[in-house]
Amino acid sequence: MTVNDVFRLIVSVMILVSLLLTQYHSPNWVWFTAFIGFNLLQSAFSKWCLMMIVLKKLGLKDSNTECR
Repeated sequence: MTVNDVFRLIVSVMILVSLLLTQYHSPNWVWFTAFIGFNLLQSAFSKWCLMMIVLKKLGLKDSNTECR
């Protein structure tokens, strides 16, 4: 799996978990979902994401280096 694949997996799980927590625990968990969305939005403009840096340091391949 590449950095982008793992990143999408982590973000989608975090969103689903936060929505479940919003539904079954407290409506305030919706702010965590908003925080995730805000971070995705800022990374689209700034091209910087801490999660991507951490995943690369963990040894995952960048999608540009993979040849299919």
